[in-house]
Amino acid sequence: MQTRIEKLTKIIKEKEIEAFLVTRRENVRYLTNFTGTAGKVLITDQECIFITDFRYLDQAAEQTDGCVIEEISGEFMSGFKKLLDKKSIKELAFESEDLSYQLYRAFENKLNLDKLIPTSNLVENLRLIKDETELAKIKEAVRIADLGFDFLLEFIQPGITEKEISRELEFFMKREGGEANAFDFIVASGKRGALPHGVASDKKVAKGDLITIDFGTVYQGYHSDITRTLAVGEPEPKLKDIYNLVLTVQKKVIDEIKPGMSCLKADKIARDFITAEGYGKNFGHGLGHGIGLEIHEGPRLSYTADKTLQPGMVVTDEPGIYISNLGGVRIEDDLLITKDGCEVLNKAPKELIIL
Repeated sequence: MQTRIEKLTKIIKEKEIEAFLVTRRENVRYLTNFTGTAGKVLITDQECIFITDFRYLDQAAEQTDGCVIEEISGEFMSGFKKLLDKKSIKELAFESEDLSYQLYRAFENKLNLDKLIPTSNLVENLRLIKDETELAKIKEAVRIADLGFDFLLEFIQPGITEKEISRELEFFMKREGGEANAFDFIVASGKRGALPHGVASDKKVAKGDLITIDFGTVYQGYHSDITRTLAVGEPEPKLKDIYNLVLTVQKKVIDEIKPGMSCLKADKIARDFITAEGYGKNFGHGLGHGIGLEIHEGPRLSYTADKTLQPGMVVTDEPGIYISNLGGVRIEDDLLITKDGCEVLNKAPKELIIL
């Protein structure tokens, strides 16, 4: 954790920032390992101050490393002003994507500062490259999700509802060590497969349905994200053809993605292939996104992306084709960008499985 704080301290020195307040919960955890809900980090070129209230003092002492702990209980603004005054801080940078307008106005009116400085993605840019500790947690979250898919192959049968699939999958992964769902699971069967974000419904699975299941778990704060599409009984020939197309392009991305490639170009690998096959209008989302402390974080792999892939990034590879009144297919793996390509973290099978 100290290394992360040191990297951030170097950045704020380079930007000539006197003090930087970190409020975004994921960024606070990244910098300090604090897992509670009430914590902020104030960083100057001299020290790191962890701010919390009475409820979390013992937890902060146990979890945080490299920070001085400062208690502010009761009304935050007055206590924070006293802290800034004690440290003679007159200019304060803040996370513009996280601080509400209401709180910004309170800072303006009550802190007696000379300058408030909005910043963007100072910590998020550090989070793009995962260290070995982070990778171990992501890989465990992926392992649990892979076990979840094995469970589904034994559990799914005609007549059960999408909600039953979602609920039993959640229970299973929590028994295996997952601490929370990574997001609301997508379980979309039959014609509902045309809904890219078709959250589980009361629809019953029928013979001949394709089922797209997009799910993941959280392990020690870090997320996994996997999608598999499988069949219950023999699906329509057109859907089988679409499945094979999506699988082909998903593997093509794995073969070609590498460090130094723009995230836009990575998306283009899949988009150009699908478009050439006549389904460009049926692939309406980006190829993928980063995962880590959040289920959706940088870098984004899309036709509007602006970053370049680097070793240590973990991204999803999830092309899909969706056709109204027919169904859809999506296949997704989590990829670790390596020095010469990528490592596929998922082990769950991807060839079409017919139950």
